[in-house]
Amino acid sequence: MTHARGRRALAVHLAVLAFALASGMARADWKSDWEKTVAAAKKEGRVNLYIGRYGQPQILAEFTKEFPDIKPVSVNGSGNQLSLRIIAEARAGKPIGDLFSGGANSSYTLLYKARVLAPVPPALILPEVVDQSKWWTGKHAYTDNDGKYIFVYIANPGRGSISYNTSLVNPVEFKSHWDLINPKWKGKVGSQPLTETGLGASLQFFYYHPEIGPEWIRKLYSTMDVTFGDRHLLVDWLAKGKLALCIGCRGTEKARSQGLPVADFDDGMWKEAQGVTTGGGSLSLIKDAPHPNAAKVFINWFLSRRGQIAMQSSNDLYGEPPPNSRRIDIPKDTLLPENRLVEGRSYIDISGSQYADLTPIFKLAKEIMRNVEQKR
Repeated sequence: MTHARGRRALAVHLAVLAFALASGMARADWKSDWEKTVAAAKKEGRVNLYIGRYGQPQILAEFTKEFPDIKPVSVNGSGNQLSLRIIAEARAGKPIGDLFSGGANSSYTLLYKARVLAPVPPALILPEVVDQSKWWTGKHAYTDNDGKYIFVYIANPGRGSISYNTSLVNPVEFKSHWDLINPKWKGKVGSQPLTETGLGASLQFFYYHPEIGPEWIRKLYSTMDVTFGDRHLLVDWLAKGKLALCIGCRGTEKARSQGLPVADFDDGMWKEAQGVTTGGGSLSLIKDAPHPNAAKVFINWFLSRRGQIAMQSSNDLYGEPPPNSRRIDIPKDTLLPENRLVEGRSYIDISGSQYADLTPIFKLAKEIMRNVEQKR
């Protein structure tokens, strides 16, 4: 009995020792890998960032404070514009961008399908970034089917996709998305064109939501005499009362701060479960990038606590309030209440790969827009 206990004790001791050694080697490995990557990145001297929304100067300044030898050079534009540029450069055999940050829809429908992206997981080095328990739902979120090319770092409640003129609309009258399809609002609804990627996340939510779906989209756009315009013009029309309701407006918070009569519905209180969107917050590495080590340093810094706190403390390039990072180990008290996830509330996270296929959505969008043109 004594010998058996001794053998068991020895086995346990050896197992603990082996685990400690493995853990120590893992820690040493990441440190060594990180130091080599940073040293190589300093030699490269710069990182080229193609950024749709979250590349404000103050965020890049925070990165530069920590890595003064790596110069971040940003090119801004819509996700669609930047994606087409990245594809053109790749096909010419001269990639210029190292990293793309923009809408998951642009990344999926253009970059992912064009096979111009490099996998993200091998580039993640810092333990605090690799540790999935630090992220909402306890895992890293990827939009692509392979689960490694389009990293989603934002989990924004869906509020903001539908706005209203506060002088014309009493928000308490709305308790469901179906309340928008009311004859009293006919001719007073505005929207971005359905075939533009800027409305993609909203259309995804509408289309795949089991209580809304394609029928709602078809009825709204086919029976309500919707007025179409770009995201900025729509806000102007909404503020002037030309429109009472707007889908896909941008800059309403800024307009409201200027005293204009516009606001976003709090659809989290509506009948249907609220959507969680990427809000333009996905990150991808570009294949055959000219500064691969600098790109690794940036992506690790940006997804770290420091980087996500900086991102979550800054308005986006459209002037919209700071979004909610998927990191759950950083303060949320700087966020507007409507941008915080509420404990116990039902959500549909449309960043999942099961919702990534936009083909049926754009097919419906083209059909609706074609019918709209024929009526004019």
